[in-house]
Amino acid sequence: AELAAALEESARLEEERRAPDEQASSSLAAERPPSVEEEEPPDDFVCPITTEVMSDPVMAADGHSYERSAIERWLATKSTSPMTGEALVHSFLAPNHTLRRQIREWQQA
Repeated sequence: AELAAALEESARLEEERRAPDEQASSSLAAERPPSVEEEEPPDDFVCPITTEVMSDPVMAADGHSYERSAIERWLATKSTSPMTGEALVHSFLAPNHTLRRQIREWQQA
């Protein structure tokens, strides 16, 4: 239930953040031919909180990677793993440079 509430809150915040950009992105989508299908990102590139491709992935104490802003919002009110629900032994977030590089390479391919 906590994860579902956090996902809903995260989605709401993302929607608010994107609202000004929606007109621009929808006009770009309209210009793109419908035959061009976007490739699904590898699961490891997708934040389990936002369900979107990460741009600033960090690793938490549970060993999972998250989008920095999403896990920081999570940790502002909780001390548990969004993936397992178990207590995190610390709240240090380590940049996941390797994953960031892999995501960038995938996006440019």
